[in-house]
Order: sequence, then C-alpha cells, then structure tokens
Amino acid sequence: MKATYMFGAGDVRVIDVPDHTIQSSTDALVRIVRACVCGSDLHPYHSMGVDPAGTSMGHEFIGVVEAVGSDVRTVRVGDFVIAPFAVSCGTCVFCAQGLQTSCVRGGFWNDAALGTAGGQAEAVRVPLADGTLVTAPVCEDDDDALLDSLLTLSDVYGTGWHAAVRGGVGEGSVVTVIGDGAVGLLAVLSARQLGAEQIVLMGRHQVRTDLGREFGATDVVAERGEEGIARVRELTGGLGSAIVLEAVGHRPAYDQAVGVVRAGGVISRVGVPQYEDAPVGFGSLFGPNVTLTGGPAPVRAYIERLLPAVLEGTVQPGRVFDRTVGLDQTPLGYAAMDAREALKVAVRP
Repeated sequence: MKATYMFGAGDVRVIDVPDHTIQSSTDALVRIVRACVCGSDLHPYHSMGVDPAGTSMGHEFIGVVEAVGSDVRTVRVGDFVIAPFAVSCGTCVFCAQGLQTSCVRGGFWNDAALGTAGGQAEAVRVPLADGTLVTAPVCEDDDDALLDSLLTLSDVYGTGWHAAVRGGVGEGSVVTVIGDGAVGLLAVLSARQLGAEQIVLMGRHQVRTDLGREFGATDVVAERGEEGIARVRELTGGLGSAIVLEAVGHRPAYDQAVGVVRAGGVISRVGVPQYEDAPVGFGSLFGPNVTLTGGPAPVRAYIERLLPAVLEGTVQPGRVFDRTVGLDQTPLGYAAMDAREALKVAVRP
C-alpha cells in the first residue's frame, strides 16, 4: 500500500509499504477515505533532521472499517468511522475524565512505542478500536462538503472547541483568537457557538480572516506585536480580552496573548508550543492573576457533542479545506500550506 513518509525537512515522499494487518484482538483496520495535512505537520517539515528510514505522517483521517479483532465490540466491518488524533482505550481514569490524550494505554499516530503508522496513507491499523473510533451514519460516497466537515472532527474542529472550552467561553464572553489557520478559525466558530459576544481574530491573511468573519469574528486585527496588542486593547475598551485562544504555537503568538489578556483573564493554548521559555512570572501572568490553560485536545471527548450539527449541515467546519490532492500529490499539499497558498489541504487516497 502507499503511505506518506517524511525523510527530513522539506522531504516528503509517498512510498510503498507493507499492508497493515490485525495484530491484536482489540485492533481494527480502516481504509482511509479522507486524510489531510495539519499545520503541526509543518513543524517537522521545517526542522526535521535527515532520517534515511523516514517517519510516517498524518494524524487526521476518516474511513471505512475493513476488519476487526475478535474483542472489538463497538465498530463493525463496513462502518464509517472518525479517528481522533489520539489513540485511547476509553476505560482508564483519564478517558473517564474526558482526557483521552493522557490515556494510560493509548498514544498517538506515528508512535513507534504503540506501533502506529500515519493517516496520510491508503489504510491504517487502529489499536484500541473500541475506545478510539467513532461511527458516523454516512458513507464514503456522500457529499464532499459533509465528508470534509467530518474530517475536521478528527482534530482541528475539536481542537478549536477545546481551546474555547478550556478558556471558559460562554454567553457574552469577550474573546481574542490568535492565528488564522484552520484551528484558529474553528476556535472562532466554537466561541460563537458557545455564545461569545465579541470575538477579535488576529490574522493578516484576508481570505482566511474573511472566513473567520463568516464563522463569527466581530473584529479582525491584522497588526502584530505591540501595534496589534494596542489595537486589541482599543477594541476591548482598553481592558484587554477576558479570554485569549492561542492557536499558533510560536513564541510571538504567546507574547501577543500575554499582551492582550486582561487582568483576571485566561489564556488557552492549543497551538503546539515551539518554545520552552515562555514567561509566567510576576510581570506576565502571576501579577495580573492570569490563568494559563489548554493543551493537546482530547477530541474524542467532543465528537458526539459536535457531530449532530455537522450531519445536519447547520455547522460547516469543513470550509477550512481549500485544496484537495490525491495521495500521490501529498508532498505538493505540504508545499502549498508551507507557502500559504492553501489554508488546509485534504488528501484523497
């Protein structure tokens, strides 16, 4: 079968690998119908050292179950399923708390210790299938827009929702979202769904921020640094934003979050941090009683909550996909996202 591997910074290839097989009684085999390139995939695309063996790529996919182990109970052959970006058992103390990203038996895709491969491929072996996979009453021939929206439930929609939930967004909230990538835009959508009254989107790509406005942003701030901070504070009556959702992961975005959050506010980070030295001391967070929260989104905990509106078409998070490529063209999808020529690229095996 074909699968996408990265061999170093900028070196993405689609290669032939052995077909996956059932290895455990709790496994399922899923034929992939849609996968995609994530903004977090661009981090190794920029910085990965040369690896002759390569590493499989992709952690977002939907597909059809092709085979199941003898102990699998919740999915059957032929089911259409959504695969969250974390593998989870569904029964441990953390899964019971809705924190599947900390599952004591699970892990992530492309995890050598867990023996998982990546989703930018023709098929995937899914460990702990009962706890991981979520069935959906659709088929692979359904409308492309619906399938794209279902695909966002594997990561970016659930991650945007997690940012908003951890930030405490509710009726009347004043929210600033930093980042106009797919996660940032879906954080805007989530904040609007949760009742935010004012949503300031910090982003400078007009096609993206226009979509952000359609998702519910009330204001857009294109400026960065101190100028951007001043503009957000102006828009929020000089006080700053009560809730800041940081969806980028780079240090300048964190610094903007600290700059725009008001005293007593919350910064919720879901952008994978690419830094280790963020200030959390008296002058940044401690003095003004600012809460720092967020983390890898346990999207498995949110899928049932978000799925009905997606199936009804009343919410269309799949609009973040603006390009689709075949599996063989996946390297072109990476290049397009890296060059900011595409917001988010879907992959069809």
